[in-house]
Amino acid sequence: MLLWLVATLTFLLIRLAPGDPAALLVAPDADAATLARQRAAFGLDGSLLAQYGRWIIALLQGDLGTSLARAIPVRTVISEALPYSLWLGSLSLMGSVLLGVMMGSWQARRAGSTADGVATVAGTMLYAAPHFWLALGLVVLATTGAATLGLPANLRLPAFGVRTAAVELDGVAALGDLLRHSVLPLTVLTLTGAAGIARYARSAMRAAWRAPHVMSARARGLTDARVRRGHVLRNALTPLIVLVGLALPGVVAGSVFVEQVFAWPGLGRTMLAAIASRDYPVVLGLTLLYASVVIVANLVADLLVQRVDPRRSATAHDGGVRA
Repeated sequence: MLLWLVATLTFLLIRLAPGDPAALLVAPDADAATLARQRAAFGLDGSLLAQYGRWIIALLQGDLGTSLARAIPVRTVISEALPYSLWLGSLSLMGSVLLGVMMGSWQARRAGSTADGVATVAGTMLYAAPHFWLALGLVVLATTGAATLGLPANLRLPAFGVRTAAVELDGVAALGDLLRHSVLPLTVLTLTGAAGIARYARSAMRAAWRAPHVMSARARGLTDARVRRGHVLRNALTPLIVLVGLALPGVVAGSVFVEQVFAWPGLGRTMLAAIASRDYPVVLGLTLLYASVVIVANLVADLLVQRVDPRRSATAHDGGVRA
């Protein structure tokens, strides 16, 4: 139901937006008859209700349609861009979670100190900074900055694309080239993601350290390491899992502005190009993909929370004992 609602609203909004995709694909001096034939070829000559009916029927049959701008199936467009977004999204999410939890835990143990205050301010500034601004800054450093410092070519990071142009590489060399091109976009996505996760991790860890059973465990003489592993981390997992669940769709969606700045051919950049060219089928297909991932990610997060939340586990255990 939710997916259908998202699909319907997206269909209506994009069709009611100004602009005609047929006009973008014919000569500027094309006459009305040529424009009408182009609209008929795209299936845009019928009423809005008729177009919606055809699209829904095709969608129920698993057909996402054909790209108006590229004249290839939308499935192909998505399958070509998806691996690049998955590569950036999965690596940046893992790095963000690891770095953010480590930083949040470090801050929680030093809450109220000068170091905690400095880290909080720095993390907030980094989290609030626009992705495209950070990306453009890194591009300047990788190009003009590297040239000014006189860095040798092998130490300069590529600022655009996913592979070195006009060079045929395979195997380990191709993977190394991909990693070099990934450093800058991954840096932007990982640092901004870690800054956000660190804020929540700090709050969750600090609340867990103040819990009565944790204070009791420390009073019994348990070491901080045992308390952290056995009590603090488990209590802090619940809000962190919810946060990661909310961030999980970014693995697929990627970052539109980061992909655009670094010329990374992922789903975010594909969506921008589709919107600019009024490529309705591609926009609708990507929106459905994003909505599906959001729904599934939230469902998975809810299921994981039920399994790791110590309060739920204790309730279930008590119920079983009473039974």
